[in-house]
Amino acid sequence: MSKPIQLEVADRLGQIREYYFSKKLREIDEMRAAGREIISLGVGGPDQPPHPSVVERLSREAAKPNTHSYQPYKGTAILREAFASWYAARYGVTLDPVNEILPLIGSKEGLMHICMTYLNPGDRVLIPNPGYPTYRSAATIAGGVCVDYRLTAAGGWMPDFEALEQSDLRGVKMMLVNYPQMPTGARPTREMFARLVDFAARHGILLVHDNPYSFVRNDDPLSLLATPGAMDVAIELNSLSKSHNMAGWRIGMIGAARERIDQIIRFKSNMDSGMFYPMQAAAAEALALGDDWYRSLNELYYSREAKGTELLDVLGCSYQPHQSGLFIWARIPEGAGDCYTFADRILDDCGVFVTPGGIFGSEGNDYIRISLCSPVEMLDRAINKIKQGMQ
Repeated sequence: MSKPIQLEVADRLGQIREYYFSKKLREIDEMRAAGREIISLGVGGPDQPPHPSVVERLSREAAKPNTHSYQPYKGTAILREAFASWYAARYGVTLDPVNEILPLIGSKEGLMHICMTYLNPGDRVLIPNPGYPTYRSAATIAGGVCVDYRLTAAGGWMPDFEALEQSDLRGVKMMLVNYPQMPTGARPTREMFARLVDFAARHGILLVHDNPYSFVRNDDPLSLLATPGAMDVAIELNSLSKSHNMAGWRIGMIGAARERIDQIIRFKSNMDSGMFYPMQAAAAEALALGDDWYRSLNELYYSREAKGTELLDVLGCSYQPHQSGLFIWARIPEGAGDCYTFADRILDDCGVFVTPGGIFGSEGNDYIRISLCSPVEMLDRAINKIKQGMQ
């Protein structure tokens, strides 16, 4: 058998490593194949289905003979109008469905599109620490230089504007923000959003706000775009993955001024095509759901949160109340070693996987994160396994 030719990967991947969860889940698969029961509280993928009406709409549209062709690069009118109505009803934000909304195949791809649209090699990007690892990866692949801004428990996991003002902002072109914040679960305030918009306007920085968690364990959903002046300086990403249990459907959006949408579509239209029409129609169905949907969603997660905090108590961790999103962020006990050692010990001794906070940045080194995307019965099982394994 001939040997494959040897090739070097592109320089742009020089600082990029395989995603932590990709490697760790392989390790867990191997442990399970060897006969061990492993309960994973790592990845935040909703374990519940979308509303039945959404699945029914998908099926009905897919059965039609004329819904299987290529779709517009900017999405169909039915989905763009549904996103506009959703933003108006849920956030109090008026967006023109024709010019100010761009549907995405998941908001994760939107981050890459935005970075590739605006960043030249050497452009500096403010990245939250701790924060979603994809922010750093997308900016780096696009040639950007990542500059951390620290988020701390003492500061409520909010940007330290005094420190930002005193930092070297030369060459900073973009700032990535994410509230409710992942991994910490910190909720935004209108005052903080106003300060972000003011900061960006004064320094000529493009704000990119990632907003997928605003309806989960949160009674006051906010959009950065509701802030006066935000449309001049900001782009907002949103997604149906968490709010509507549609993670595998890969449906998201960008809301921004027309000029921004026109610029991003120049890149996006060369990278992909419009998503399957029946999925767009079903997503529109999801966006029209009423208060009962969000209420039932949060009742489920609040019941799991109670079990999650019980599990963290058993581990001796401490945590702040009133977190939002699919996770609980918790500080590991004093003397427990670093977060990686602590998480590996729980996995090896107890058969329960929790996420070490250090994967989100150095400010997460003393923390772990657990997912609430498991039934109460599974969380109970994890608690018992931890109690047994720690004996």
